[in-house]
Amino acid sequence: MAKAQEKQTVLEAHSFSQIKITDSFWKPKLEKVAKSALPASIYQTEINTGRIRNFEKAGRKQGEAHEGIYYDDSDVYKALEAIAYSLQNIPDAALEQKADEWIAKIASAQEPDGYINTFYSLTGLDKRWQDMEKHEDYCAGHLMEAGVAYFQATGKHQLLDVAIKMADHIDTQFRQANKPWVSGHEEIELALVKLYKVTKEDRYLQLADWFLDQRGRGYGKGAIWDKPEWGPKYAQDDVPVKDQKEITGHAVRAMYLYTGAADVAATKNDPGYMKAMKTVWEDVVYRNMYVTGGIGSSGSNEGFSVDYDLPNENAYSETCASVGMVFWNQRMNLLEGQSQYIDVLERSLYNAALDGLSLTGDRFFYGNPLASSGQHFRKEWFGTACCPSNISRLVASVGDYIYAKNESGIWVNLFIANQTEFDLSGEKVRVEMKTNFPWDGKVELEVNPTTDKRFTVNIRIPGWIEENPVPGKLYNFLQKEETNFTLLINGEKATFRQENGYAVLDRAWKKGDRITYELPLEIRQLQSRPEVLANSDRIAIQRGPLVYCVEGADNEGKILQLALGSNPNFTTKDYRILDENVQAIEFQAIDGQTPKTVTAIPYYTWANRGQNEMMVWIPKK
Repeated sequence: MAKAQEKQTVLEAHSFSQIKITDSFWKPKLEKVAKSALPASIYQTEINTGRIRNFEKAGRKQGEAHEGIYYDDSDVYKALEAIAYSLQNIPDAALEQKADEWIAKIASAQEPDGYINTFYSLTGLDKRWQDMEKHEDYCAGHLMEAGVAYFQATGKHQLLDVAIKMADHIDTQFRQANKPWVSGHEEIELALVKLYKVTKEDRYLQLADWFLDQRGRGYGKGAIWDKPEWGPKYAQDDVPVKDQKEITGHAVRAMYLYTGAADVAATKNDPGYMKAMKTVWEDVVYRNMYVTGGIGSSGSNEGFSVDYDLPNENAYSETCASVGMVFWNQRMNLLEGQSQYIDVLERSLYNAALDGLSLTGDRFFYGNPLASSGQHFRKEWFGTACCPSNISRLVASVGDYIYAKNESGIWVNLFIANQTEFDLSGEKVRVEMKTNFPWDGKVELEVNPTTDKRFTVNIRIPGWIEENPVPGKLYNFLQKEETNFTLLINGEKATFRQENGYAVLDRAWKKGDRITYELPLEIRQLQSRPEVLANSDRIAIQRGPLVYCVEGADNEGKILQLALGSNPNFTTKDYRILDENVQAIEFQAIDGQTPKTVTAIPYYTWANRGQNEMMVWIPKK
């Protein structure tokens, strides 16, 4: 097979596998994924549902019945991907042995022609590849992601080999045969680019591009397309991808599609995809995103309705969609080198995505509302169980989003304490970041090149220290204040230029050079554009990247009748929610006619102490 030369992108990600997380905020969350979320997922996958049993049955080939839903294989693959990431952070021989056991069962279920899908292996292979909505390619995509991740984590290639055989089967079945096929649930596009990057087989990149090009040409057939209330827009199939201008349909499908399109755009340097991605991104962020970074307001289609329709208590804002926002915005940053994409990534990561994982690590949110009358609570599992393994794999791989790089420089995107090493044009550069972010705005970076070397260090200037915290002005600061950051090198004021939302330090670096970056973490009030009717005459509270909420557990049980006082006098205080140390915010409110001191907590921590009232957007009167 032809070997491909990988195209040069503007930037490339610096893999979390090269990073040791030492951060006081994120390291405990990595440990909770390893010690709570993954064991919960293993229990549900093996004991409480038939997901692993389906692979065992398909391997035995004795005509046994399929258990569960036709897309359940994907949850096994996502769990394996999360396990792979976790093993790189926290080696665990027993966990690796469990993964190897699963992988052997998966390999036994593969058909001789490379096809693997337990639903059709157990219900009839004669029905495979006939219904575009049945998630065969979606499950295959998650298999590919898991195979790549486990190979990179352990060097073991059994799962990767299974994924390669399935990819070859699909390529032969469709692209090489020129047989139209539209994926009902996108995912395979981004997965094929990952497979291409690890194998360097050009056919997988071409297949990803082929799947993208199938959309919007009238090929779609199946349950999605037959439902008048859904139709092709539900699966982003109404117009060709390069002609798309607005966000439509199912939110998770859209995020996976646009992540794949951005990957192909970068790898093939395709301006058609680049232009479309920028236009659709603006439609999402300028008109269809919650202040938490969540997307997809409507539960009826698990996605988008009309511009500015952002209800709070009825918000859907699926955890998987927020995970997808992290994926997509990272790819957009790599495409263009603009910090605004990391502003959105950070907002989604610290708020709408992280909210999907409980502080104990073993309870989950599927949807993430911005208000509650007490009916919402975290669950152990779901019938459709995409969210637990999705948030687990995101948290376990959070190091992926800290840095970007090219041959001549390093881009610092997120402020997470870590130790790592870069290879810049053959020269090794060790970097250590120390910080207590997001509670404290001080960030220290020690730069240690092997020999003195000139390169750039590009440090993101977050949007939340400027006048407009979100690109496109969907949300604005109520009070326009001048805020500044300080930037020192070896204790002296640094000389830098601002470019694409970064402070660019361009100099010859020597071992032991220390950058000190001080970000103001001021408490700010946000207001929505007037078109967002749900937030009329209301404010939200933000400090650094964190959006805050008011919950009954901290305020004598009842909070929905509160309004902001005329002089709120916001202050921070050390606070504890279960075992999570946070900075809470106290302010003055009115309860009916009675003044009251109210405590607000970071949004991601709510609903960890039983069912109670909550709101993000607080009435001004």
